Amino acid sequence: MVSRRMSLVSASKTMELDAKAKEMIKRGEDVINLTAGEPDFPTPRPIVEAAKRFLENGHVKYTDPRGIQELREKIAQKLKERYKKDVSADHVVLTNGAKQALYNAFLALLDPGDEVVVFTPAWVSYIPQIVFVGGEVRIVETHFEEGFQPSLSTLKKSITERTKVVLVNSPNNPTGVVYRREFMRELVDLARERNFYVVSDEVYEPLVYTENFTSILEVSEDLDKIVYINGFSKSHSMTGWRVGYVVSSKEVISAVAKIQSHTTSCINTITQYACLEAFNVDTFEMLEEFRRRRDFVTEQLKRIGLAFVEPEGAFYVFVKVPGDDVVFCENLLEKEKVVLVPGSAFLTPGFVRLSFAVSMEKLAEGMRRIERFLERFVG
Repeated sequence: MVSRRMSLVSASKTMELDAKAKEMIKRGEDVINLTAGEPDFPTPRPIVEAAKRFLENGHVKYTDPRGIQELREKIAQKLKERYKKDVSADHVVLTNGAKQALYNAFLALLDPGDEVVVFTPAWVSYIPQIVFVGGEVRIVETHFEEGFQPSLSTLKKSITERTKVVLVNSPNNPTGVVYRREFMRELVDLARERNFYVVSDEVYEPLVYTENFTSILEVSEDLDKIVYINGFSKSHSMTGWRVGYVVSSKEVISAVAKIQSHTTSCINTITQYACLEAFNVDTFEMLEEFRRRRDFVTEQLKRIGLAFVEPEGAFYVFVKVPGDDVVFCENLLEKEKVVLVPGSAFLTPGFVRLSFAVSMEKLAEGMRRIERFLERFVG
């Protein structure tokens, strides 16, 4: 019999729906898959060529569990220049994607019974990861009417003596919302006052369409109560390469490195060296294409009459739908072969997540089908 904790969580709904859509496409069905959590662009060619060179040169052995020094230095230098923080390679650990960065951080920080505050809508893997390591989840809701912006006053009411972590995700998955600077600044002050860590998942930071974005690193004096999460998956269309990273105090980083040394040893060596080339690649065109798609989708949604909060980052729109969101998605798939993710998967019923990380042609066809579905089958 498997462990009890496994009965407390379900499989990732987004991965499940994406797999189902891909299987239908394999069978020849004309499916428009709008669940994707990854850019549809190829990995930039210079990165691919760099991987080939390093493979041919025999760079295939274990690395330091923290990752290769050169890449950690590059990451530290980027953050130091961008956010004017005293960050060095010793503050960085490379991980198998940002997902493992989060898991390792939770494992490093949490003892059984420690609480983690999670804002909804919440990405589907946050709560399972916290449960896996023995933590307890305290949900704090954000609301559509308030633009899904978190409230510090509401957060304060949820902080207890057992609160060890407050988790934030900006730009947010699934809403695309960027959290306001005032909230981020006050959150850092509260973390010092009430002695908890802020784990900030900023993996969508390279995909921002506004001047309002604020990193947790911008508003913190140092790294003492900060755990910063990012990666190369979204920024350079490298989801399958699995390169993420954690940035924090040397105490936390030492614990994360220890975990990694006893689990995966290190991350894929070739991808680490290939990522060195990522710093020389301009991804502006990808960002502009995502902006174009976002503008198209939001214009179509407004025309159709569906409500949403304008996404300021990432590549998702979180759309309010009539009736039960799960039933809506099931019927849309059956009647029009369009796949969306129900908001219930993100602990926010009554909404669906639409990804615009697909071609304009697919988006245009998907929007036509959604409009037709609403006209024919939804009263």
